[in-house]
Parts: sequence; structure tokens; C-alpha cells
Amino acid sequence: MSFESKSESGHTIVSIDETRLDASLSEPLRIYLFDEIDNGSDNLVIDLSQVRFMDSSGLGALVAGLKKMGGAGSMKLAGAQPAVMDLFSLTSMDKLFTILPTVAEAIEEK
Repeated sequence: MSFESKSESGHTIVSIDETRLDASLSEPLRIYLFDEIDNGSDNLVIDLSQVRFMDSSGLGALVAGLKKMGGAGSMKLAGAQPAVMDLFSLTSMDKLFTILPTVAEAIEEK
């Protein structure tokens, strides 16, 4: 599986163990996030530290997860690599998501 979750300090950390988050993984990621949310995870931290490339479909899966939360709880992104940060900046999604350098900082951030 390309995704795994663990609980830490009241947060669910979702790790993406792939270097590319593109059309081939966007739907599985969306389903995985929806399942986590449906199962009560309301403080998500998405660990993007392994992802070196993301396209619009990968971004769309993250946006869908955020919308699914409906303002209840939080979804933070952590460890975004330079090319991934460029996508967030280019699309202005860096204003929608809280993006922090590390998972530890995402957990600590209020």
C-alpha cells in the first residue's frame, strides 16, 4: 500500500510512501483520506516528505479530503519538497492549506 496511518499526540499522520502523487494515486488517496475521516480522524497531518512530484489530480485528492472534513478538525501538510511547494504556490493552494516543514511542527502548530 502506498499510504499508511499512525496516531500521534491526538493527530492521525498519513504517510504517502511514493515519490509521485499523480493520476494513478489520486483516487486511492482520496478514498484513503475519506475512510480516515469517516473513521473519526479529525486532526490529519499528511506527510508529503517522500513526494517529489505532484500534479493537479494529486492536489485535487488533498482538496477533496479537506472539503470532506467540512471545517471540523484540521488537515495540515508536512514536509512538502520544493517542486511540490511550487505547485501549491502556483495554484495559490498554499493559502488554503497549512503547510509546515516537518510532521513534528505540524503536530505542535495550533
